[in-house]
This record gives sequence, C-alpha cells and structure tokens, in this order.
Amino acid sequence: MGKDKVTEEYGSLLFTDKVMQERLPKPTYKELRQVIDEGKPLDLDIANEVAHAMKDWALEKGATHFAHWFQPLTGITSEKHDSFITPKSDGTVLMSFSGKELVQGEPDASSFPSGGLRATFEARGYTAWDPTSPAFIKDEVLCIPTAFISYTGEALDKKTPLLRSQVALATQAKRVLKLFGREPKRVFTTIGPEQEYFLIKEEDYEKRPDLVLTGRTLFGCEPVKGQELEEHYFGTIRPTVNEFMKEVDDELWKLGVPAKTKHNEVAPSQHELAPIFEQGSLAVDDNLLTMEKLKLLATRHGLACLEHEKPFEYVNGSGKHNNWSICADDKNLLEPGDKPSENLQFLVFLAALVAAVDEHADLLRMSVASAGNDHRLGANEAPPAIISVFLGDELDAIVEALINKEEPEDHGSERMDLGVPALPSVLRDNTDRNRTSPFAFTGNKFEFRMCGSQQNLSDPNVVLNTAVAEQCDRFATKLEGVSEEEFTTVALRWVRHTLRDHQRVIFEGNGYSEEWEAEAERRGLPNLKSTPDALPVIVDPKTVEFYGKYHVLDEAELHARYVSKAEQYAKLLNIEANTMVYMARSLYMPALSDFSGDLATAVATKAEIGIESPAEKDLVKMVTDGITAISAAAADLEAKNTETQALEDPQAQCNSYRDVVIPAMETLRAAVDGMEKVCGADYWPVPTYNEMLFWV
Repeated sequence: MGKDKVTEEYGSLLFTDKVMQERLPKPTYKELRQVIDEGKPLDLDIANEVAHAMKDWALEKGATHFAHWFQPLTGITSEKHDSFITPKSDGTVLMSFSGKELVQGEPDASSFPSGGLRATFEARGYTAWDPTSPAFIKDEVLCIPTAFISYTGEALDKKTPLLRSQVALATQAKRVLKLFGREPKRVFTTIGPEQEYFLIKEEDYEKRPDLVLTGRTLFGCEPVKGQELEEHYFGTIRPTVNEFMKEVDDELWKLGVPAKTKHNEVAPSQHELAPIFEQGSLAVDDNLLTMEKLKLLATRHGLACLEHEKPFEYVNGSGKHNNWSICADDKNLLEPGDKPSENLQFLVFLAALVAAVDEHADLLRMSVASAGNDHRLGANEAPPAIISVFLGDELDAIVEALINKEEPEDHGSERMDLGVPALPSVLRDNTDRNRTSPFAFTGNKFEFRMCGSQQNLSDPNVVLNTAVAEQCDRFATKLEGVSEEEFTTVALRWVRHTLRDHQRVIFEGNGYSEEWEAEAERRGLPNLKSTPDALPVIVDPKTVEFYGKYHVLDEAELHARYVSKAEQYAKLLNIEANTMVYMARSLYMPALSDFSGDLATAVATKAEIGIESPAEKDLVKMVTDGITAISAAAADLEAKNTETQALEDPQAQCNSYRDVVIPAMETLRAAVDGMEKVCGADYWPVPTYNEMLFWV
C-alpha cells in the first residue's frame, strides 16, 4: 500500500468521527460527542439517527450484516451476525437497522463462562452499545463494540468493569485537578499494548497436536541452537514474514488501528507489533482485533501465528507490555516536565501510582495470572512474580530527597557527544529501561510488563484504574477545604508521606536475582508464584470492599470471576494432560517401537554374519527402557489427572493441578524428550524445535 493509498484507506472500515460529522445532523453529532466525551446519557432518538447513518455507511462499504461485538469472560471476542434485511409482503426486502438494534442486543448467555452468575437454563443476556469505541466493518459485517451483562445486570464480560474503572478514575482525578485550578472536560487513560507472537510454518503446526489443541509444545528437547547468539533481535525480517507483516498493517490501518512498529524479537521466529497510544478501552478493543488479524492473516502466507505465552521451552516466551498513562484534555499527567521536582501536580500523580501499585500488588499479579503466563513469569525474558516499581535515576533521587526532606535536584536532559563530528549528539532520556522490572517508568508513562501475550488487557487496567482512583480520592479528600496559602505545603506533605509509606515497592536493581527475592520477602512484598496462589485475592474481603467502593465490581461479580478463572486454569491443564497422554501413546511410543524394532533387526542380521554391534544393542535397550518409562509416566499422569478432575472445590482442584498434575506432566515430558535425542530423525513423528524455529 503506497503512501497516498495509506492515507486514503486508513480508517476506511471504521465509523470515525469524520464520518459521523459528514453523515449526522449537526445537533445529533454534538449530542453524540457529549455522550462519548462527557458520559451524557444516550437518547433513543439520537440512537435512531446514528443507526440510520451507520447502516447507510456500512451498506456502501459492502456490509450485509451487523453484530454486537463483545468480550465474554473467555477473554477473546464474540459476535452473532444478523442481516439488515426486513422482508416485505411483495417478496422484496428492506435494508433496515434501528436505534434499538444499535443500542441493545440479546445473545444467548448460557454457554459463556459466568462463574455461577447464570445457570445453563437461564439463557438471557444483553449487549449494550459502547459509543466510546467506534463501530467497524470486518468480513462484510458491521461490528458494534458492546458491553455484555446478565439478565439481572451483572457484568459477564471484560469490558464492563473496564469502563466502570475508567469512570471511577476520571471522577477522582477531576477532583484532584480541580484543586490545581483545572476543570478538564475529559480525563482518560492511554494504553499502548506491545504484542509479541511467534510465526512457524503452517505445515509444521498442523503436525503438532499439542500446538493445535493447547497453543504450546508439550514436548520437545532443547534445540542445538537457541537465542544465545542474539542475532534474531531486530534482525533482518524474512521475506515471507515481511509480506505477512505488510498485509497485517494494511488490514489494521483500514480498521483505524494505529499499528506503528514491527520487528524481530529475541527468540527465533518471534516478532512484535506495537501501536501508537490510544484511549484505554479503545486500545484494548484494537489489541483484540490485532490478535485476531495476526492469526487469520498468517494462514494466507502458509504460516501459523502462536500467541501463547510460552509456546517453546528453552527460548523466550511472549508478553504484552501494557504502557499506561493518564491524560486530561489530551495533556499527559505523567509528563515530568523540565523540572519534575517543582512539578507538584506530576509528583501527586506519581505518588498515587507508586501507592496504588504497592497496595494492590497482589491484585495486579492476579490480573495477569494464567496457566500460560505461569510458564513465563520469572524466566529470563519476563519480570518475576514480585511486583516492584522502577523509577529511574532522576526520579528515584527526587523521591529519596523528598522522603528525607532534602532539596531535590533536577538533572535535566543531557546530550552525549559520540566523538564523531558527522554524527548528531544524542539526548539522554531521564530514565533508563529496566527490562527486569514489572512496572517501570519510561519517560511519561508506566510500562506494566507482566501481561501475557494472549491476554485481554482489560483485567490489569481495571486494577490500575481503580487503584489510582483510590489514591486520587484520598488526596482530594485530604486537600479539599485547605486554603490556597497552605495547599502547596499540605500537598507536598501528602506526596512525601505517601512515597515514604510505599517506598518498599520501589526497586532499581535486577529483578531476576535471587538476592531480590530474599530482599522482597524482607520488605513484605507479595510473591504469588502461580495462578492458584493468586486466585484467592479475587474474593478477599479487602478486594470486595475496594471494588465495591468505586462501583467497579460487586461481590457476586468478583466471585464469578474467581470461579471462572479457576475453571479456566483447570480446564486448560486438563486438556494439556489429556493431549500429552494421547501423543505419548499414539505418536511417540509407536515411533520408538518402530525405531527399536528396525534397530534390533539390524543387530540380529549383523550377528548372523558374525558382526558384533554393542553400541546398537545398548541403543535398543535404551529405547526399550524409554518406551517403558513413557508408558508408566503416561499412566501415572492419566491417573493423577482423573483424580484431580474429580475434586469439586475450585481452589483444591487448581492446587492439585499445580502440585500433582504438573509434576507428572514434567515427568512424562522428560521421558519423551530424552528419547527424541536418540531416536532416528526419520522415525520421529512430529517436527522438532530445530525444524520449527529455524525455517527459511
């Protein structure tokens, strides 16, 4: 797509603000903008006019159906397509779309995860239009972003609590800003999700039942070459991958997704796509669209896109960095300015972030907990399970000075002379990057690095938004009523005390080190190493009170999420265990039997003519013993998985998967992987790491 075509087609499948201005009467457009920008209630007459304009635009773009596009507790998206046709008595049809159809839908809610909020026989659920996220056309369907709730009004999705948390944060942040003499119309978060993924040949993918059924390789010995040469990171992109990336860009740009950066990641066959920052809930929607397009478009190029957090052992897994900031009328509130130590408003929001992360570190950890992410967190490509905040040298020094009641120094930006006249001097940022930090300040935003690559980012952002709202509430409550003369003194005291009380969460060192784990324990920081460890946090009374106060999630909705998350963890591991047993018995054992049988025949044939072959005899015995070990390990895994499946308590079942089934899975994998190292390549039934990761 050339330059002119990019500008011409960008957002062409998106019902943009420009389209609304062109197609809606001015009063209608003005009212709709107030709904979007200021949260004004939506009038049905306005909805009818918007629906009519939306339908005409969609028909011109070739759409024949519409769908309410929503995000159930599965974490992915769902849609039910309805055509625009309305039959007439003369045998013809009208193409119609009403405001009621735009505003509210009624998908069957019985078959989605509900955590007990809905019984199977209670099918009714509702989708409600989210006007803050533009409608778009996908595969000739007008997709309308919506919230998804039960018949009795509980949130059955990821989006509803995210939107509620954004309201809570905007409400409390406006109280803070009013104390600084500002009354913005809009306060909103911005998010920039960096999406990592793997690409392998589709033919290899189809030959691996574990990849097809679970998204990750459950077997596979260490490749002879991994990522140790560090040659893939930012390396030349393969032509096939480059063509794929070009098509992804083109398709995303048509949908108004601001895809900006693409490159090779650290692990072989791993890549990354990063967009320009967008308003929070819209960025989450666009990331889900991006994940969908990556998977679908890969097949057009003979590729399979793997979005699992750890598709391959021995090399890096994939994360999704959640770059978060907060804005008021498009001004970034986390922009330090030239002299951050004198920027009191910035210091207030900085202190609020530090306190929010410290007080709700357990909730943040829970928000990214999954069976897939458990394989990645704490490894050398991902932060540890311990939440800490990295501020960088300049801000860390300012925080220290404030806490110690010393005069802080602003270092300002520094230019570095590279010693070559032809090269420009480089402006050093006010903070370096700490790749081991889960929550790092990176200039004018915080980067939450613990999110898994296949995760819906609503969960961590609900925690962040609500936790910061709580701190803004505390600041505003403390300072409202303070005189102008005293305001600066009292506000600075609040900043100082807040940073002092939560300094334990600030850590500038190596988050991977064993020393840090011991130090974090000494500081009293939580270290929830697995999903079963993190699950109880969801229904902790403190969590119920915290979310209830800001009307984000009530006790029933939280309990539903606890049950749903526990069920998902157990179901995924059950599928993995069953897949391992199936592959061991149906693929690996027959292949090894053929190999050892042919080898034994060769040994016997040689013996008939007087040739001794002790090495081959030993190999026959080794493979035979390996088959026996695989058979025993498969039977043990099957039995332990059956026992765990029989447990009725969700927490007990998850704990059993962690403590009993996963070790049995590891034993079976070790037995199979050991045989991969000695079995003839022509006999091995599935593509190996060497083949999948290093394709041309």
